[in-house]
Amino acid sequence: MILKIIIYVFFAMGIFFGILGNVGVLKFPDIYTRLQASSKCGVTSVVSIFIALMLLKGFTPITARILVITLFFLITSPVSSHIIGRRAWEEGILPWRKKSSPK
Repeated sequence: MILKIIIYVFFAMGIFFGILGNVGVLKFPDIYTRLQASSKCGVTSVVSIFIALMLLKGFTPITARILVITLFFLITSPVSSHIIGRRAWEEGILPWRKKSSPK
């Protein structure tokens, strides 16, 4: 019973962070803040869902495969986000700044 509740909590966290990341991509003003929202929430969402799946399946060969996929995702996601951000910086895309109000 408690295990099912923990699984549901991890699935709910995955869904919550997935939706939050999508909202961030739509609402934030520039590539850098959008990239942060998508990468942070995306990693948290995917890892939460994978943890729920590992708990759901127990200790099986499927769990080992999910763990390998999770580790691969944890390694490649920050690297790809860094490459995108670095390329945007090299292209001269400046971070968004709030315009100051006249006094």
